[in-house]
Amino acid sequence: MEKKLFAAMFIKNGKCVNDFKNHSLYQDGDAVKLAKDYEANSIDGLIIFDLSSEDAEHDRNLNVIREISRNVGIPMIGAGNIKRPEDVKKLLYAGCTSAVLNMSKTSNMDMLEEVSKRFGKEKIAVCCNEFAALHEVIDKVQEYARLMLLIGDNLHLYEAVRTLPLNTVPLLTIHDRQKVLALEKEPNVLGVAGANICDENIPALRDYLSCHGVVMFEHKSPIEWSEMKKNSDGLIPVVVQDYTNDEVLMVAYMNEEAFLKTIRTGRMTYFSRSRQELWVKGATSGHYQYLRQMSIDCDNDTLLVKVIQQGAACHTGNRSCFYRDLVKKEGGAKNAASVFEDVFGIIMDRKHHPKEGSYTNYLFDKGIDKILKKLGEEATEIIIAAKNPDPEEIKYEAADFLYHLMVLMAERGVTWEDITEELSKR
Repeated sequence: MEKKLFAAMFIKNGKCVNDFKNHSLYQDGDAVKLAKDYEANSIDGLIIFDLSSEDAEHDRNLNVIREISRNVGIPMIGAGNIKRPEDVKKLLYAGCTSAVLNMSKTSNMDMLEEVSKRFGKEKIAVCCNEFAALHEVIDKVQEYARLMLLIGDNLHLYEAVRTLPLNTVPLLTIHDRQKVLALEKEPNVLGVAGANICDENIPALRDYLSCHGVVMFEHKSPIEWSEMKKNSDGLIPVVVQDYTNDEVLMVAYMNEEAFLKTIRTGRMTYFSRSRQELWVKGATSGHYQYLRQMSIDCDNDTLLVKVIQQGAACHTGNRSCFYRDLVKKEGGAKNAASVFEDVFGIIMDRKHHPKEGSYTNYLFDKGIDKILKKLGEEATEIIIAAKNPDPEEIKYEAADFLYHLMVLMAERGVTWEDITEELSKR
């Protein structure tokens, strides 16, 4: 089994704190920034604990988890404050790959079977800090959960990971390289987690573990570099797209070292033809690109990568290097996503720069109740139009409904990216 390294994050009142009991802020408390730092440091996964004590705080913490999901591509495991199946659903919809039920709570163990059947065993994990009680519930856990998180540093931890019949992730409260090494060597350990695990250089820790016989998790390409067709300089061109909207951002080149480093670290690394050296995109500007997908064309001579772009891709400060049109013909088929974004952009412009006589500004001026009333009327019009066998009327009414929906989105600060991100999780 390839082994992983996880970072544990504790969210209290929308801020990242040190651990379960010490609620002092970790760095400046910016959980999204910390998650980005973990990603830049090549961590394999995040375990996020919601330490909320009331519903309002719980909602704030969920919003933080959503923001992390939007900005960071590391798999997240969500834990804490699960009282009912709906809380599992909220964590999964916030972007977590699985939700963790605390075994010390009887209510959680009672609903383990229900949430496993409802959301799938692969999305359910459990956590435990009382290892002596494991034998009483292990059969049920093995049947309905995919993973067990073991919290603690005592000697019973080693006994537990050796006897459990399912994958485990020990969470160490005190980081120690030798402990990490000893645990990673255990067959049932999927990976080791820690609140302080990123206090050191993660690539160096991975190298240390590898040198001592631990096979670490790495993304691998099914096509070897030797199978790709390079140009006369031994390079291959790379077309870079924005992962969220497919916008072409730039074109660069890779040699073998840049290719392998990109896959290993998840940060886009290229070869500069002018300087004849490797360069990590964003190393000087802070505008990093994080790899989300890499494809190769039919001739094996060009790579297409999709990235999460921090800031601008172009050295001019523009989002894309392709910001100047040479030819642009009007009419013809429209890209659906760009139409939604264009119309929404106009609505947002009206909101920030009101125009006299604008119907959109009339709705904004009247406020949320008027917007909701119109949205309800347009929804009814769609239902009536659907009784007509002619689909043209449905198109017209649906367009009216979507326009008013976008006015509502603008009023409430919701974007199409937010909605598509939410849909992609379902």
